[in-house]
Amino acid sequence: MGNLTTQYIDLGNARIAYREHGNGPTLLLLHGNSESKNIFTQYQLKHFDMFRTIAIDSRGHGESQSDNTNYSIEQYSSDVIEICKAKNITRACVLGYSDGGNISLFLAQKAPELFPKIVAISPNYLVSGTTDSALRLFRAIRGVVSFASRLGFNTKKEIAKLDLMLRDIGITDDDLRSIRTDMKILYAEKELIKEEHIKRIASFIPNASVDKIMGCHHMTILNKMEAIEVMKAYLLEKTVTEAGS
Repeated sequence: MGNLTTQYIDLGNARIAYREHGNGPTLLLLHGNSESKNIFTQYQLKHFDMFRTIAIDSRGHGESQSDNTNYSIEQYSSDVIEICKAKNITRACVLGYSDGGNISLFLAQKAPELFPKIVAISPNYLVSGTTDSALRLFRAIRGVVSFASRLGFNTKKEIAKLDLMLRDIGITDDDLRSIRTDMKILYAEKELIKEEHIKRIASFIPNASVDKIMGCHHMTILNKMEAIEVMKAYLLEKTVTEAGS
């Protein structure tokens, strides 16, 4: 992975893996469900190398280690806050993709003084915000994985990750309305999340703006240069200079 080296932070009940690169304002990179920090390699080495980037593996993902047999988006957000405490980070911007975007909603609600600017890509806080076709696919995959478990395969972590996509994340409409963090919400032309749901999130958050990125879908928006440029322009606005570690 270029010159990126995996490091670890012990949170007691989990050993969280991360990769840190660069100098400048701190930017946390949060991946989606069943992915890892590896999706941000080019973000760290190329696209956002003007930041001190920290790409984190959520517990149960990538190289992070934990004994959990179930996961929650709120737990992931608490882990991020604990990582900031362990690394003496007092202000950081956040770029969260998919479930990483969901994590960022909790971060904005729980610790606005710590996270002054957030990019949330394709977030959803209600399972009903996922398209019907995507939900059918996720439920079918869960059925296959559950069958594999009954055959004796150890699929507990895979089931736990799938369950995250099949339930609400636990944040309320009023929680979203209480958020005062500045937020940019992006979503793809062809999404797994309903457009009206993403716009609903943006309408609740007072300081949120939303951009639709054409010519991509949920799985490719991270690699779309238009999306990268929108995120970079937003994060490089003058207020980001206040977000150092």
